[in-house]
Amino acid sequence: MTHPLIPPILELATPIAQRLGLEVVSAVFQTNKTPPVLRLDIRNPQEDTSLDHCEALSRELDEQLEATALIPHAYVLEVSSPGLSPILTTERDFLSFKGFKVAVDLTEEYQKRRRWEGALQSRDETHLHLQVKGRAIALPRELITQVQLAD
Repeated sequence: MTHPLIPPILELATPIAQRLGLEVVSAVFQTNKTPPVLRLDIRNPQEDTSLDHCEALSRELDEQLEATALIPHAYVLEVSSPGLSPILTTERDFLSFKGFKVAVDLTEEYQKRRRWEGALQSRDETHLHLQVKGRAIALPRELITQVQLAD
């Protein structure tokens, strides 16, 4: 169950994040801790989320929360990255996420589709190999614009 303060907190945090080129991925207010902890996970859709990104959002959001007195008692604000970038780019990414569901965007249609989703099998010099509904698909690498982890 979402804490009732989360929607107004997101109303404050989202425009700040957008201005900084970031996205708020999730927000949780942990009232079972002393003092309570407000945790926001953010990501930068263009690059890896850095400590500088987290600090910038934390600083601006803290000022806004203080100015609005939305949280009337002491609390701890934590802003962090949810972890790995969902976009696969390095050879290590492709090895680490073998078997995971990915979405692949192409520059043009291949077998009548510009977007493919399936379980990542491998990548070689010329193709990205997926398992799509029980069948093997080899997508030409020169057509691929992006490969990202899928939900």
